[in-house]
Amino acid sequence: MTIHKLNGSLLTQMILSGAHHLSNNAQKIDALNVFPVPDGDTGTNMNLSMTSGVNEVKQTDSDDVSVIANAFAKGLLMGARGNSGVILSQIFRGFGRGMENLETLEAEDFAHAFEAGVTTAYKAVMKPVEGTILTVAKDAANKAVEIAKTETDIIALMEKILIEAKASLKRTPDLLPVLKEVGVVDSGGQGLVTIYEGFLAALKGEELPAETVEVEMEDLVNAEHHKITQDFMDTSEIVYGYCTEFMVKFEDDKLKDHPYNEEEFRETLSEIGDSLLVVSDDEIVKVHVHSEQPGDCLTLGQRYGSLINMKIENMREQHSAIVSNKEKTNTPKEKAEYGIVTVTMGAGLKALFESLGVTVVIEGGQTMNPSTKDITEAITKAHAKNVLVLPNNKNIQMAAEQAADIADENVAVVPTRTIPQGISAMLVFDPEAELAANQEAMEAASKEVKTGQITYAVRDTQIDGITIEKDHFMAIEDGKIIASNEKKQEAVKSLLNELITEDDEILTILYGEDVTETEVAEIEAYVEEYFEDIEIEIHNGEQPIYSYIFAVE
Repeated sequence: MTIHKLNGSLLTQMILSGAHHLSNNAQKIDALNVFPVPDGDTGTNMNLSMTSGVNEVKQTDSDDVSVIANAFAKGLLMGARGNSGVILSQIFRGFGRGMENLETLEAEDFAHAFEAGVTTAYKAVMKPVEGTILTVAKDAANKAVEIAKTETDIIALMEKILIEAKASLKRTPDLLPVLKEVGVVDSGGQGLVTIYEGFLAALKGEELPAETVEVEMEDLVNAEHHKITQDFMDTSEIVYGYCTEFMVKFEDDKLKDHPYNEEEFRETLSEIGDSLLVVSDDEIVKVHVHSEQPGDCLTLGQRYGSLINMKIENMREQHSAIVSNKEKTNTPKEKAEYGIVTVTMGAGLKALFESLGVTVVIEGGQTMNPSTKDITEAITKAHAKNVLVLPNNKNIQMAAEQAADIADENVAVVPTRTIPQGISAMLVFDPEAELAANQEAMEAASKEVKTGQITYAVRDTQIDGITIEKDHFMAIEDGKIIASNEKKQEAVKSLLNELITEDDEILTILYGEDVTETEVAEIEAYVEEYFEDIEIEIHNGEQPIYSYIFAVE
């Protein structure tokens, strides 16, 4: 089988196949994510970004490759999450530009589209790092251009592209020391190879085997709820009115009578509801479904075990409240001089930033990065002539800068990488100063604070000579892991001993949702005993992921 011309229909199948294969392997890609810390979110971010691109493609009825590619690029751009998602969006943004105004592609056009994608992606990254997705994309594109000089069969060309992409991926540990130290390849590069595998399978008319994958239920639920909270929908249009979430803890005696089969359970639930999500392992099944009979859904679940973590919400009431509030606030009002957008997770940290003058807080952060679209919408919601964006996370900075570029408002990004940096930046904000002056002053202030973080490892690894075991607590000083301990409080003490010096005056403790007041009191007593001259401020940040966040000044 050979293909000498690629049309829009086949390109669409390639995109759908690439996205599907990525989705099936997202968990595997997450497991490779070890830099800067083993937090495991690259596969999830790339998957969510690709899903946004696919949704845009599905709304396109053209058979021109340029129209399909540009729709894909647009969807990726708006759905891009995390650095991996943003870079992926730029690769395919250039890919689309490389076939501008073309109805079909020949092999040479196809190769130059890959080359254009690499050019665009490298321009988008301020300091490109080799040994990442960028390198894999570049090496594969270079091979494509070389092969296309003599090869006219697009299937054969894609085979060579994939071979080179895999070879480049294997070389990533030689270019990025942390990968070699841990013994893995680059997670973003693996994601791109996975997409290319899907491309080739579509060209050949083959199906790729699925992997067992579990995407975080919360991420999927948020995506589903985003669809139904649009204020253009009339409340009467909601067919299934109750958002029903529950978990079933499997019980052996019930499983004897009703053996659990995920596909059959999903099929049964789909008959009485929609927006269905079912995720299970050996012990528990998690369910999210919109239904008119929430009790029936619970009864079905009870066949397999005991119900836990149940939540039922009336979405018609919720939607009516949203529409009512929208109508009340729909009267145009004059834009404020300044608006400030920031990103954080945890009700306590959200309230803290709002108390400092932040206009819009986007809930997100490590493992759940907001997309370019999320940030763009927050900028619009700020309703101001000048908007400052504080990402508070290195992995969100590129999405923030991309949002600033496409926003209609006058926007500047203050490149804060941590919550303490964001707080320090807010403390020097001057509503009377010019936007550029505020950006400069806030960035300078953010660099004056030291950040400490305590979080847990999602996998066994070794970084900078430190052996880290799964579920142990990592002590991180300004982005560098300095210690690991199976006991959370001991990890905290190791971190504070390194973080605090005799020149420091203030320690701010932001404790997370997994920390008790007794544990906070223990740390406070430890600081008072060993660092008696330092002033302590304590806030309940209620943040997930990070048990403690420390700011030292």
